[in-house]
Amino acid sequence: MLTLPNILTLSRILAVPILVFLLWPEPSRLEYALAWGLYALMAITDYFDGYLARAQGTVSKLGVFLDPIADKIMVAAVILMLVLTRDISGYSTIAALIILLREIAVSGLREFLAGAQVSVPVSQLAKWKTTFQLISLGAIILGRALPEWSFIEYVGLFSLWAAAVLTLITGWDYLRVGIRHMD
Repeated sequence: MLTLPNILTLSRILAVPILVFLLWPEPSRLEYALAWGLYALMAITDYFDGYLARAQGTVSKLGVFLDPIADKIMVAAVILMLVLTRDISGYSTIAALIILLREIAVSGLREFLAGAQVSVPVSQLAKWKTTFQLISLGAIILGRALPEWSFIEYVGLFSLWAAAVLTLITGWDYLRVGIRHMD
């Protein structure tokens, strides 16, 4: 149960309150830099926990259960904090809301489908969506740590919108599968 991949997944969940603390309203440049460092480490562990579990043959039910939860907790917490600090504002708040709503809806749909004993594998497009989400939020945080490099913030906002578009597409894909199994 306490394999390295599962420990990495749990560490992401346990790191979220620290990340929220660092992004608490009116963070300094240093706090943004520390938040970015922690966020980058969390994003890297997101990749390595699954990779190691498959490579070591230690894929567990706990890991399969916790990994998507850890991802959603991390992304939701960061989006909420960046909206609270107004680092995501204006029309970009719509992109952030699309991402949050899809994460909630897909989680509920996966739970429903699991009860119907239907597995919905993660598509390649959904993996790209996750990549754009991770890049966007990381770039927005880093852009606040390095305001003199304004292009970083633009990369973050562009990636946020790309993630929102992919979120709509993949959310629709999951919904189509789910509708087939609803009475």
